[in-house]
Amino acid sequence: MAAGASPNAVTLCSLVAVWSVGVGRNLPVDSAIFLEFIPPTHQYLLTVLSIWWAFGQLVSSLVAWPLFVNFSCASAANCPRASNQGWRYFLYAMGGLMTLLFFLRFALFHLHESPKFLMSRRRDADTVAVVHTVARFNGVESSLTLYMLAQYDVVVSEKERGEREVVRREQDASVMTRLRRTLRMFGGDHVKGLFAMPKIVLSTMLLILIWALIGLAFPLYNGFLPYFLATRGADFGDGSINITYRNQVILSIVGVPGALIAGWMVDLPYLGEKGTLAMSSIITGVLLFTATTACSSNALLGWNCGYSVTNNIMYGVLYVMSPEVFPAKDHGMGSALVLSANHLKELH
Repeated sequence: MAAGASPNAVTLCSLVAVWSVGVGRNLPVDSAIFLEFIPPTHQYLLTVLSIWWAFGQLVSSLVAWPLFVNFSCASAANCPRASNQGWRYFLYAMGGLMTLLFFLRFALFHLHESPKFLMSRRRDADTVAVVHTVARFNGVESSLTLYMLAQYDVVVSEKERGEREVVRREQDASVMTRLRRTLRMFGGDHVKGLFAMPKIVLSTMLLILIWALIGLAFPLYNGFLPYFLATRGADFGDGSINITYRNQVILSIVGVPGALIAGWMVDLPYLGEKGTLAMSSIITGVLLFTATTACSSNALLGWNCGYSVTNNIMYGVLYVMSPEVFPAKDHGMGSALVLSANHLKELH
């Protein structure tokens, strides 16, 4: 909302950078927490969860369409601020919606720390408490006890025993002492966990490469394809703001079923996540290539509609596989690393 009132480009870019930090922190955390809470039999739900990404794109497109059409300049030649308020109204609307959702998120439910994360930190008592709380929320009683977890505890090394003793001594220490202890948690241990074994190294590097290539291909396709086709004689009509955002709404609507299709496909025998990801990636690539042959705006829209569906299938599966392949204690760091590679598109 503050960005909508920016007096100049420097202020606007600075505020966009600030909100991007918030978005960048949220993306790897929400998927990891969701994945760690649900049992293995229901992990396909994380694939379906990506439908909210599609709904978000649809809502923003529906809000942007009338605002940009009615409150934007026809050209940059004569465009005073009073005639170009559309983008500001859009930021106010989206910022207001996000602020409302922020308060609803804290008012309507309490988010607990995930049991898998607590177990990876050997916090067995907290693990049992969370499991019982979630079970009661769902109308059942859990039989899990602290004694059950204790039977499966591994032998704690002397180094870990020493670290635990330090933690106990610092419980009553000064604020600065506890702050220093907290800052030591942000070392390189979680990064090392992503390269601990050859298979994990391979998985980590492949995911980084995949997300990085997607991050580069996405802006190249959307930014340069119209120019590429125009240089080859394609006819895109008037190219007005109304047609542009009408097409954006159509693509957003068509893309919504992609996440539902992905959730169905990953549970099919002999297909699973890897088969679904491979199939949707190949079809997406074919559609992207054939889109370069479009000769009109409607033809390009048709190819893009197909691409929107298969692309959302691919994204849905990739979204769930990215944190899934990493150890539980490194889910957040792994997701952050591969999604950071995706943001190479911003640098490009």
